[in-house]
Amino acid sequence: FDLNSEANARRIAMVESCFGSSGQPLGVPGRVLVGEGVLTKMCRKKPKARQFFLFNDILVYGNIVINKKKYNKQHIIPLEEVKLESLEDDGQFRNGWLIRTASKSFAVYAATSTEKQEWMAHINKCIEDLLRKSGKKAVEVHAAVWVPDSEAAVCMHCKKTQFTVLNRRHHCRKCGAVVCGPCSNKRFLLPSQSSKPLRVCLNCYDTLSRARVQQNNMGNPTDNSLIKDGKERSGSGDSSGEEDSDEEDEANRSQHESSAHDEPTFYGMSEGVQEDPSKH
Repeated sequence: FDLNSEANARRIAMVESCFGSSGQPLGVPGRVLVGEGVLTKMCRKKPKARQFFLFNDILVYGNIVINKKKYNKQHIIPLEEVKLESLEDDGQFRNGWLIRTASKSFAVYAATSTEKQEWMAHINKCIEDLLRKSGKKAVEVHAAVWVPDSEAAVCMHCKKTQFTVLNRRHHCRKCGAVVCGPCSNKRFLLPSQSSKPLRVCLNCYDTLSRARVQQNNMGNPTDNSLIKDGKERSGSGDSSGEEDSDEEDEANRSQHESSAHDEPTFYGMSEGVQEDPSKH
């Protein structure tokens, strides 16, 4: 009878109950909750507090609806796809790093440099252990980090179009730049991100198209059924992941903005580690 595995099962059940029916079940054999805490995630419009849960095989995060009691908009990221990249401190944005995956990449910030080091060390250790056990190679290609809306008053491609309520900002799925509609009216298939062709800027479209022509010329034909992406399609009936699914409606009044800072909790990872009662 292992005290530690019972404590772990209790913690995982607790996380599940905080997400309620809006989340997926998280308890699977062999899964361990390694740590949890609040990080600031750079979203499209502004930085927002998100609750993160690090397991030995996945990273889960969600919006904080009621502090420490209820979360929604659950996102699950398989750790074997993840690559971390430290960010330099820049003005108010300090203690940050990138979480890169094949389908989505974003920046997060911890409250202190110690917490940043702890988070990065724990996540990297989980990734290393996973890859070692599975014998898989780390993923080579990662999605671009989106430039935040606030950093682009004009289109980053034509440098002319000013963004307004009518002239909406769009993001190139290949390079992450903020571009206007006409400068991103082409689609290209990026298989690591979606099975549908996605919005890309004209620069990336040209580069990707040239690369594909080269590939075909080298007698390495791509599946022609995939080449449905040159279609000029604008308008807002756009199902290609246009909205960042992480944006919740701003009417989320009880968003956790408390000034008291909860430090993250990391649990012992090895099987024999006793629970530290002072952590609770």
